[in-house]
Amino acid sequence: MWTLPAPACAPAEARSELARRYLHVFGPSTDAAFARWAGITAREGARAFAALQESLTAVQTPIGDAWILAADEPELRAQPGPGAPARLLPSGDTYYLLQGADRALLVPDATWRGQLWTSRVWPGAVLLEGEIRGTWRRSHDLVTVEPWGRLSAAQRGAVEEEANGLPLPGVEGGVTVRWDT
Repeated sequence: MWTLPAPACAPAEARSELARRYLHVFGPSTDAAFARWAGITAREGARAFAALQESLTAVQTPIGDAWILAADEPELRAQPGPGAPARLLPSGDTYYLLQGADRALLVPDATWRGQLWTSRVWPGAVLLEGEIRGTWRRSHDLVTVEPWGRLSAAQRGAVEEEANGLPLPGVEGGVTVRWDT
């Protein structure tokens, strides 16, 4: 007969550690957004943030007040390096795995948010120079891109180059990029 090992920490400590990790990846954010993301009650989310209070810094975002980890502030204030010309983020990529109002931070336009975060399987996100500018889907060796607005020839070329660099199992040679505009 075997027994389960004793938990490494109490549930409240585990939630606080999860909140810390959440803020490191998704911050700035709120305790309510964390609770929705973690699948816990709003009260448990608030307690987890309260336990971290001394390591948090209040910030103002375009959608309201939020928190970041104080240790992350220097990196968040640093000038960003140049964004990659194009990236095709897969469906459900952590970069845009946000909930509720937090989604407006990445995609301010409500129509475009509805195209990215659908009620079905999410498409991938087209990232151009650090901004989400469209969606994409793949069917074997066909990549269909739906840009949100007009793209320059250089931007289209960067997306096509990124698509041809995707590690697609079972696809010999390159891919075909179809533009839905």
